[in-house]
Amino acid sequence: MFGCGKVLGSPRILNRSTAAPGGSGIRHIIRKGAGSSYGPCASSRLCCALLFLLLILTPRVDSSWWYIGALGARVICDNIPGLVNKQRQLCQKYPDIMQSIGGGAKEWIRECQHQFRHHRWNCSALDRDHTVFGRVIQRSSREAAFVYAISSAGVVFAITRACSQGELKTCNCDPHKRGRASDERGEFDWGGCSDNINYGIKFAKAFVDAKERTVKDARALMNLHNNRCGRMAVKRFMKLECKCHGVSGSCTLRTCWLAMSDFRKTGDYLRKKYNSAIEVTMNQDGTGFTVANKDFRKATKNDLVYFENSPDYCVMDKAAGSLGTAGRVCNKTSRGTDGCEVMCCGRGYDTTHIKRITKCECKFKWCCAVECKDCEEAVDIHTCKAPKRAEWLDQT
Repeated sequence: MFGCGKVLGSPRILNRSTAAPGGSGIRHIIRKGAGSSYGPCASSRLCCALLFLLLILTPRVDSSWWYIGALGARVICDNIPGLVNKQRQLCQKYPDIMQSIGGGAKEWIRECQHQFRHHRWNCSALDRDHTVFGRVIQRSSREAAFVYAISSAGVVFAITRACSQGELKTCNCDPHKRGRASDERGEFDWGGCSDNINYGIKFAKAFVDAKERTVKDARALMNLHNNRCGRMAVKRFMKLECKCHGVSGSCTLRTCWLAMSDFRKTGDYLRKKYNSAIEVTMNQDGTGFTVANKDFRKATKNDLVYFENSPDYCVMDKAAGSLGTAGRVCNKTSRGTDGCEVMCCGRGYDTTHIKRITKCECKFKWCCAVECKDCEEAVDIHTCKAPKRAEWLDQT
């Protein structure tokens, strides 16, 4: 009944407490008769049975479409845990877009981990966990707000990029960017391939928001709001790129197109929104938000919103989804969030003396080479101490 692929080894471990998602696990699971152009791959009956049990027995959770990044796009759409009917239908109808979303999921998770690499919560992705982030997402905190926003932005970015690169059957370059237009530098002709950002936003809204639209509660409203913030963040950084035409490179005529900026700009922007996120409560009629603290400004459409305060993430707390900071690398001389005092929550740190080889005394050699020596240097690595056993037990 089912075709299945290889079960790969465990993914690379990051910072002792995180694992890069999507680097291993289940890949290329194909369902016959689902309209996919991919054929089934050979494997043992035992492999197929294990994959089937994993998908069937996995409990339903919010936003488990993130799991597409771990499974890959060639999946059994009906059996991805937690998908609502609308998402399953889109998954089956657009397998090429699902492949783009799967690749995009890995990209936005890496961006999330980059943004929080020096913080107690470092966007920890859990190996072999279909929820990707564990229980931390169940809490209506700033972290959940950021994850929903960056994930929604990642879907928009991935789909829009795939459109421009000709990887999707249902879209390509923006068809509305034709003829002549003008900017502060004067008139230009639309040409090249403008990124079809509106298609990316439209599909992302239909797919990502589908789960939240099946229920009407405060958390669903929060997720919808933050999803929109993420989608519009990508559009905010669209830029006009031009090519000059004319004698000796003069710009007597310009051909221009709209292109997305690097995803890092979106990540940086949403990180600033995380820092200024606004705590809210539901209004009386349940249709919107009101600020929790009357001394703060009202939340706008571009602000991230949350309902609950975050845990301190200092020690492992299974209920809160905190992995703790034991074993995390810290900076002894920093007074910021990456400093050992802050990162280790006052528990102290261990120092390990290591030697590493670096390139040094590099010289340019004519015509086209650079020669360097291998130099050995001593380096101290500082890692946070684990909490005392009694303290740890109190949190589990």
